[in-house]
Amino acid sequence: MSRRLAREVAFRALFQIDIGKCRIKPAVMRALEGFSFSEEEKVFVDDLVAGTLGRQEQLDEIIMKHLVKWKLERISAVDRNLLRLALYEILYRPDIPTAVSINEALELAKKYGSSGEAVGFINGVLDRAVGETLEREY
Repeated sequence: MSRRLAREVAFRALFQIDIGKCRIKPAVMRALEGFSFSEEEKVFVDDLVAGTLGRQEQLDEIIMKHLVKWKLERISAVDRNLLRLALYEILYRPDIPTAVSINEALELAKKYGSSGEAVGFINGVLDRAVGETLEREY
């Protein structure tokens, strides 16, 4: 298995929680069904889900700040959760290079995005958010 697949499973769990108002543990268990993950990969999935949800308010504030002519509630649930997951990784997982987090979000957007514009939209929001984060750090 790979981190890419683990990230996809985490995204699917986050989507279920957001849309279906599912509890965390059942959503993760359902998202893991049919996959054979090592314990390390399961821990990675759990961290991504718990970390994203635990910082959702801050992540949503960052997303809203970098939207152009959009409101958070108007963004598709797919795009919203991909942005949350990528920003969690970028801001709180220093072991994952920023470029990897962005690329993985864009790959998932190609697969699950609600429109052909999802990739560009997600890339734009992440680019603005990352640019501001880097400016603050240096």
